[in-house]
Amino acid sequence: MFNPSVASSILLISFVILLILKVPITFSLVLSSVFTALYMKISLLSIIQRMVSGVNSFSLLAIPFFILAGEMMSRGGISRRLIQFSNALIGRFRGGLAQVNILASMFFGGISGSAVADVSSIGTMLIPMMIEKDYDDDFSVAVTVTSACQGVIIPPSHNMIIFALAAGGGVSVGRLFLGGVVPGIMLGVALMIITGIIAKKRNYPKEKKYSFKETIKVSIDAFLGLLTMVIIIGGVVSGVFTATESAAVAVVYAFIITFFVYREIKLSALKSILLNALKTLAMVMSLIAAASAFGYLLAFLRIPQKATTLLLTLSNNKIILLLLINLLLLLLGTIMDMAPLIIICTPILYPVVVGALGMNPVQFGVMMILNLAIGLCTPPVGSALFVGCAIGKISIEKVTKAMIPFYFAMIAVLLMITFIPQLTLAIPSLMK
Repeated sequence: MFNPSVASSILLISFVILLILKVPITFSLVLSSVFTALYMKISLLSIIQRMVSGVNSFSLLAIPFFILAGEMMSRGGISRRLIQFSNALIGRFRGGLAQVNILASMFFGGISGSAVADVSSIGTMLIPMMIEKDYDDDFSVAVTVTSACQGVIIPPSHNMIIFALAAGGGVSVGRLFLGGVVPGIMLGVALMIITGIIAKKRNYPKEKKYSFKETIKVSIDAFLGLLTMVIIIGGVVSGVFTATESAAVAVVYAFIITFFVYREIKLSALKSILLNALKTLAMVMSLIAAASAFGYLLAFLRIPQKATTLLLTLSNNKIILLLLINLLLLLLGTIMDMAPLIIICTPILYPVVVGALGMNPVQFGVMMILNLAIGLCTPPVGSALFVGCAIGKISIEKVTKAMIPFYFAMIAVLLMITFIPQLTLAIPSLMK
């Protein structure tokens, strides 16, 4: 017979120690699960079965499709067209290229669903352009990295699919997609406001004003790329197909547009596109598998229930509890990647936020994902931040300092989403 308190300590403490020792997070999750299972005398076969069952889900089929579609779009000239389209819309304002960066990220995020893909694609073009036009290098990277966080909120987002899975099927992927629309736009507008203030203060340049004819031409050129988001969201909302089916449709559409309409890449590039998508998929699915085993032991040891009891003993004030949960997620997001955190934290916090505090699951999902999105651009483990700094050839310390005003904007949006349910639920409520 084992002691549950000792088993819980082994699970959590060994996981933290492995992370401190810089063991990759997938292996940290697996090893801490194995150590705990050995102490509890649970067959390791059960742990393996939990890992397999964790990725054996029809809903998860959408993830490889969305990753592949995003990879094709980023390589096939979509990002360049979205930049031109954004430039035609708002480039004429002060600090126009920075505003274009944010708007292009909003559009591209609705296609790729990935912050890192956004930084890699948009940043590769815009960061050098901004620096060449006398924007400060730290500001250029800061705008690119923070605006890329829209990609995990604006649908489609494979992280929302992971949340729906971790929530035990208690929330619709389609409703989560719709719930991210308004918060994603709000985040973009908040970043634009901060950018406008800084641009005016530093007298950053304006871009040329497009004529009506030029604007129409650029809009038509970008229309097919933007149509991807319409197909995905429209298909899910109308009930024509599920989120998984919409992802498959997106792949077919992206393949046709990039290879046969825009024709900026050759069919021979398909091999490298598939390889890159497979690498990303391998990382995501291995994390989900490992986190599923870890989550199984969390549930077995009733850690979520204990966490609920602990949080409720701290305060019975809903506002204070939600602030504490936001703070916890913000801190965790700085030291761990998004996917494993969603799988680990959702079963623990779901009973507190949805069960005890009565928050709608869609609102909780968007709140959690925005919290963790902020972590993507926060050291020490901000993957989007690392990519942006590599492209801009600048230190993380310098960029982090430049990002402080943007952090305030992102947290302000987070608090509004936390305490104003209508911002998240207005559009999903229209879905039958």
